[in-house]
Amino acid sequence: MNESLGTTNARADIMRFVGSSVGGRVASALRVVIGILAFFLILEFITSLGLLPAIYLPRASTVIQRMVELVVDLKFLKHVLATLGAWSVGLAVATLISISVGVLIGTSELAYKMTSPVIEFMRPIPSVALIPLAILLWGQGFPMKVILVAYATAWPILFNTVYGVHDVDPIAVQTARCFGLKQRAIHWRISLPSAAPLIFTGIRISAPIGLIVVISAELLASADSGIGSYILFVSLHGGHMDSVLAGAAIAGLLGVLINSAFGMVDHRLFAWRYFGAPAQ
Repeated sequence: MNESLGTTNARADIMRFVGSSVGGRVASALRVVIGILAFFLILEFITSLGLLPAIYLPRASTVIQRMVELVVDLKFLKHVLATLGAWSVGLAVATLISISVGVLIGTSELAYKMTSPVIEFMRPIPSVALIPLAILLWGQGFPMKVILVAYATAWPILFNTVYGVHDVDPIAVQTARCFGLKQRAIHWRISLPSAAPLIFTGIRISAPIGLIVVISAELLASADSGIGSYILFVSLHGGHMDSVLAGAAIAGLLGVLINSAFGMVDHRLFAWRYFGAPAQ
């Protein structure tokens, strides 16, 4: 009887959680839509005042119209794919390297103490400042963008991996060793699963950073393809400020979509972290 009642209560809790989660997502989506509409109306009003000539500050509606034209323009879509290609490869490289190095550092006090000064020295160096050096070493093409993205996105993933692995319950590790598990098995079965939510948070933080870096590299390095290359090209040919702003706005929308996609994956893989938490 008690077991049946407990099962019923558990199911009711799950249903309430699912219902509140769906309701929270709908409310959140409505807030986003209302915020975007309000922002657009404010911009439309300001740009319609004619404070600056339209050649320098076109109306918001004109920029929106140009955005719609660009998203169906095959030439522009090729630039978008070039940017996303360099971004995805750079983020993947950073993820593989940072998780591997982070596990080694997080599980060894000696390695942690030895590498901390080097990491603290390298981490504050802005990736954009390295673009001239990257151009000299790897040119202006795909490899340069990938390396810059990998460098910029590696640090949040590395730190989260180190801290996530370092904070694994020592009792769980000792118990695994008592059962005869070797160090590699402990990493795969205990350390990484325990640190996985924090590691994924680092990846989610790094994703928009990588997008910013790759577009900046394309813009400053005069790359032959990419959203930054497109913005640079149209800005050098006067009278196309609507295209410049439309390209920048599309880049911003890509960042929003990427962050939302990673957020959905986070809620799907680590739903237990949000159980009972208020909807955002």
